[in-house]
Amino acid sequence: MILPYLVTFLALSGGICSSVRYDPTWESLDARPLPTWYDEAKFGIFIHWGVFSVPSFTSEWFWYYWKTGTKSVVEFMQKNYPPDFTYADFAAQFTAEFYDPNQWADIFKASGAKYIVLTSKHHEGFTNWNSSHSFNWNSVDVGPKRDLVGDLAAAIRNRTDIHFGLYHSLFEWFNPLYLADSATGFKTRDFVEMKTMPELYELVEYYKPDLIWSDGDAGPDTYWNSTGFLAWLYNDSPVKDTVVTNDRWGNGCGCKHGGYFTCSDRYNPGKLQNHKWENCMTIDSSSWGYRREATMASILSVHDLIATLAETVSCGGNLLMNVGPTHDGRIVPIFEERLRQFGQWLGVNGEAIYASNPWQFQNDTITNGVWYTKKDTSDGKTVVYAIVLEWPATGSLLLGAPVPTSSTIITMLGLRSANTQFKWAGGVDFRTGDIDAMTIEFPPIPINKLPSTYAWVLKMENLGNSHSMNDIAKPSPRHIDFRGQIL
Repeated sequence: MILPYLVTFLALSGGICSSVRYDPTWESLDARPLPTWYDEAKFGIFIHWGVFSVPSFTSEWFWYYWKTGTKSVVEFMQKNYPPDFTYADFAAQFTAEFYDPNQWADIFKASGAKYIVLTSKHHEGFTNWNSSHSFNWNSVDVGPKRDLVGDLAAAIRNRTDIHFGLYHSLFEWFNPLYLADSATGFKTRDFVEMKTMPELYELVEYYKPDLIWSDGDAGPDTYWNSTGFLAWLYNDSPVKDTVVTNDRWGNGCGCKHGGYFTCSDRYNPGKLQNHKWENCMTIDSSSWGYRREATMASILSVHDLIATLAETVSCGGNLLMNVGPTHDGRIVPIFEERLRQFGQWLGVNGEAIYASNPWQFQNDTITNGVWYTKKDTSDGKTVVYAIVLEWPATGSLLLGAPVPTSSTIITMLGLRSANTQFKWAGGVDFRTGDIDAMTIEFPPIPINKLPSTYAWVLKMENLGNSHSMNDIAKPSPRHIDFRGQIL
């Protein structure tokens, strides 16, 4: 199955080639084709970094929780800071002295990510660049005293082929202009016109991001003038042909309007969607920002992460995996280890992920923990990939989705043993008598010869087109031999 939004793609260095001009209406903006690079990328890295990285307690919502009286945060401040300490005082401690953008770029490249999304400004309002609209509450005037956005953009572009993207929060929890507009029911627009929209235009003009990840859309899209900004972005901005946007542009826009859908944090529907979507999630399952109190129990394993990738990509989504750096600019070892392990797996199995498409089945109909992708070859054939999350305990894997033919070939990506075609038998689920089944024999392989220890990918060529009796390689009712053919 080819998703409808893929049919309209026109490739030009991963972007779109079009003389069409878009009106500032959702009907017009939603008709813009999604640049091809984004769907092909499949995997990106989210980076939540800001003043909240200084207290590094609970989550990136620390200031909000403190101001609204969350008990654990209030007690944390009472125990560790003087009574007159303010959130603004944390900014001077946002030092970033160990921030090495080149090292970050190398880690991200090793992870196999094809795009990154750096927090330019979170809901606290602190900008990680020298914003003309955030006096003395930005990373050049206070704290790091450097352009954190610009430094990483340069490193990514100089050292990798990764697409550079930026997160930006439309609203700010405690900005007086925003609070005043909100108090009028968003009938006034001072915050939009004097603060948040000028920031967005500035970010695009200065850093030319390939992706804008909008968030904090507390207010109607008409208040934010989201359609006006997006019309400029798609028509006249320096990234008009390549930029990708998400769906958080005002109340009610999520899962409805925008370039691709995020719908909600950690969105993972588990079934094929009719619009391109993204699963944004965190390695620390409890927070987007760095937490000093995090324990191993909250850190997802590599197997967990690969399982999430398999499910997401099989259902047509991209995975955006978040790390939270420390206040001094480090990606802590546990995050770096997870990213490098993830990249090692993709180095072997990326063929089944990058530029893949959803197959007619997303997961197997008999065996749990098997997810499918596909690629169509230039000669009109389809290669199907089965991402197997658990090695079969019996040495045999029973699959209900693939339809074998007498010419079916099955191999495992990355397995370099001599003549690595796997033996299979087709046609019968021996537990039920169901003819729509296939059994694949996993040969005994020394652990040091395995291409991965987390999950494995079977490459299946020359399958049948459907669960039709004419397509199934019919077995003898009494004997099936694992030789890749039916006796």
